[in-house]
Amino acid sequence: MKARFLTSLALGLAMAAASALTGALSPSPKAVQAQAAFSLEAMIPARFGSWRIDPHIVPLTPNPEQQGVIERIYDQTLSRTYVDGEGRRVMLSIAYGGDQSKALQLHLPEVCYVAQGFQLVRDGSDRLGTAYGVLPVQRLVARQQERNEPITYWITIGEHATRSGIEQKLRRLAYGLSGEIPDGMLVRVSSIASDEAGAWRLQDRFIADLLNAVGGPERVRLIGTSSSRAD
Repeated sequence: MKARFLTSLALGLAMAAASALTGALSPSPKAVQAQAAFSLEAMIPARFGSWRIDPHIVPLTPNPEQQGVIERIYDQTLSRTYVDGEGRRVMLSIAYGGDQSKALQLHLPEVCYVAQGFQLVRDGSDRLGTAYGVLPVQRLVARQQERNEPITYWITIGEHATRSGIEQKLRRLAYGLSGEIPDGMLVRVSSIASDEAGAWRLQDRFIADLLNAVGGPERVRLIGTSSSRAD
């Protein structure tokens, strides 16, 4: 009990210190080299593997208040639904922010879905093995009446895939201490299904097909360059 208390206390102090130091040390101008302009719409193919866009189903639409938060935090967003040859559907949402001093964590799916009236019935971390390294992901289940939505998402800060919470804060702090303000991306994949394990397997296949379909620079934007070393 005492060991758990001390561990929780240490994590709490680290988070507080990271938050305070990030605010104090974040440089006002960007110190990193300007990244080449890109478009999420152009970067993510409309067809890949057995997947194609289904224009008839739109992923969760934010309410006006949430939409305002999104517009303040992110520079680009993308929301699509894909369907495969067997009629199985996966929803993809990507949000990109060029300046992570704007606190990407303010609009994590855990916040977004609850704000839309969903109940978060499962929330856990996982490690998704890909052909390009191990990707640290979050696995959620959001439920609203008859709609049960298993969700997989991950975050990149600069060129590093990272988990939300203290790991994300410390990553941003490390960039701040080096005089850099990194960009960041949040990638969310979800599907409506009662079989949660089956839904996550489908999502894993979708993610693998997507990563195989894009070029190297686009893949780095999606999962960073250090996924294989993520803990």
